[in-house]
Amino acid sequence: MTTHTLSTPAGEVLRSTAAAASVFSHRSFGIGAYSIGEPAALRRHPHIVRFAEVEGDLDLLIDRAIAAIADGEPVEDEILGHYVHIASLVRAVSFREGKLLEQAVERLAKANPNIVVLTQSLKLPLVKAALEAVSGNDWQSLEGVKLDCEAPAKGSYTPDLILVNRARHTAYILDLKRSLASYGDTSRLEELKMKMMASAMVLPDWLYKNHKRLMIDTVEVAIVDGASRPSDHASGIWALSEIDDLLEIDGVAACMAELRMRFGRRVQQLLEAEARKALGVVAMAISDTAPAAAIVANPLIALNGSARTYEEERAMAAPDEDDGHYDLGCFDDQDGEPEPARIRVGFARRPRRH
Repeated sequence: MTTHTLSTPAGEVLRSTAAAASVFSHRSFGIGAYSIGEPAALRRHPHIVRFAEVEGDLDLLIDRAIAAIADGEPVEDEILGHYVHIASLVRAVSFREGKLLEQAVERLAKANPNIVVLTQSLKLPLVKAALEAVSGNDWQSLEGVKLDCEAPAKGSYTPDLILVNRARHTAYILDLKRSLASYGDTSRLEELKMKMMASAMVLPDWLYKNHKRLMIDTVEVAIVDGASRPSDHASGIWALSEIDDLLEIDGVAACMAELRMRFGRRVQQLLEAEARKALGVVAMAISDTAPAAAIVANPLIALNGSARTYEEERAMAAPDEDDGHYDLGCFDDQDGEPEPARIRVGFARRPRRH
């Protein structure tokens, strides 16, 4: 394992000057409302993209995502019944939206000729020394540390995207989430950050050895929240609405917002159609088992079970002679000490037939 100390300029995201352990920049970019058509002098970045220029490509990505969602075959579920298709669609949407965001960012990044987007074979080793360094030290104290990617590792981490800005000699490790809402009260977010930072410490060596001697001197890490909730740059959280500043392209955030709106509209149409099918099946089942007038007149009728009330069910389940006494003879005290029993421990298996 080799360790190098580098002198690098200040970064803009979660910095890790070729290291996982650097500081989160306290410089934040104002993301106010602005027009894509404003004069170049008022723009923040030298490159720009408009939705009209990429509409065909992004619509194609949406079509593919919707097709993949609709093609899923749900497994029968006794609890969900006729609604299992809806639940299957919702689960598929969560997965496909994340993939859609990755593909869209990859496409929009082409507006900046200095950026190379890596999407394939991004399995970064979690080197033991990097994990120990990140977990046992303040990230600021690890500024400039780079580790050998072939050193002993404990598993791996696969980021969603790695962006390399060749003009800045900077690499960005990005993890795009459709929403960070589910990470609020768990330790999963901190675990994700640890993996990302540990991976960042070996990324320069990994890029050099695996991607045509690609050389960088700065690594920056960001977790991008697709729901664009309030960001926290000091802890590496970026809203999707701020992605212009990561790619150095004006208009990316506006394109992503339009993409999510169109995708959401298509998803809701798909869910509505599936819900109508499920309700239609249930309505047919009701009409076959009981007249509608009877159901309206007696709302206590159970659609999938007995028409008895809860109190009636309990009364029927009660013993014939409710004297408070139950036969527990098999647990009566026995004279003398019990004989020691031989305990078997193993995988569950069928009991033998007598």
